[in-house]
Amino acid sequence: VDPDSALCCRGDRYLLRCLKLIHSNLVLQKHAMISRVFFLCSVLLSGCVSTPQTDQLLAGQAEDSSRHVSLIIEGVPFFPQNDYHCGPAALATVLSASGLSTVVPDDLVSKVYVPDRKGSFQVEMLAAARSYGRIPYIIEPRLEHLIGEVQADNPVLVLQNLGVSWYEVWHYAVVVGYDLSSEKLVMHSGEKKRRMTRLGVFEQTWQRSDYWGVILLKPGKLPRQVDEQKYFLSVVDFGRNNPAVDVEKAYQAGLERWPNSKIFGFALANLHYDMGKLPEALAGYRRLLTVAPDFAPAYNNLAQLLFELGEHTEAIAMAEQAVALGGPHASMYQKTLDALRQ
Repeated sequence: VDPDSALCCRGDRYLLRCLKLIHSNLVLQKHAMISRVFFLCSVLLSGCVSTPQTDQLLAGQAEDSSRHVSLIIEGVPFFPQNDYHCGPAALATVLSASGLSTVVPDDLVSKVYVPDRKGSFQVEMLAAARSYGRIPYIIEPRLEHLIGEVQADNPVLVLQNLGVSWYEVWHYAVVVGYDLSSEKLVMHSGEKKRRMTRLGVFEQTWQRSDYWGVILLKPGKLPRQVDEQKYFLSVVDFGRNNPAVDVEKAYQAGLERWPNSKIFGFALANLHYDMGKLPEALAGYRRLLTVAPDFAPAYNNLAQLLFELGEHTEAIAMAEQAVALGGPHASMYQKTLDALRQ
């Protein structure tokens, strides 16, 4: 999505008014102009026929016995939006569903709504979610991943463009269910709770936002379908302004999911060191080196910790190992070794 585009949440009412206005204007035009307009509309509509993700999802449904044919996440609150306030309404919906039951759209207007642009930008939406202690995770741009998260009871906040190429109408909504037998999604959208939207129509409006969708995670919870590096970076962003104990839960969840992960093992050991949990940090570095014996940064940091704990001989040996392995930070490892030898 163009970051300079206003994400104007005018909703269905606004779009309906625009269509009525267009219709009124067309009545006043000559027959030749009307013909050209209808030709343009037919071209635009023909571009909406292709729905590859919907076709693939429905074709594969018969082979996927793990996926329910229909499902609705119960208990997801609904906040009808005011004009231009679909961002606060949609974000309040997913925050409340994540356990923050006291959050309402009015709490979020000052955090995400940009008056000059009459809408909310994605970056503000993500930052606001983090400020409430939730980890935003952007899902893969696939309908099957969206359906998978709904099946895991994770409402998905999505961005759509309900307009056309020459008149964009950006809109946030929350997917809370689906019914593959009728080929529809169930959404909290605009002023409508559990609006039924055809999968193909949704795919077209979602595609215009590059299939942007996000779920909000409590620290320690993972998405149903998760990428290691993407989840790690989500936690890093979350950790910049949230308590270390919550970041610790998130890193621990990552390490449980990927026991041999260098990035999660190293990040958790470093975090424990920063938290003053030196025994946990020591155990973390040692454990990491059993699964990644060629990981020089872990030897370097372990050397510093051992030296602080009074284990000078082993500390120097670990620093020497880091220097021997080398790599892009070899000069730093050498400085560590020189400092320990003094």
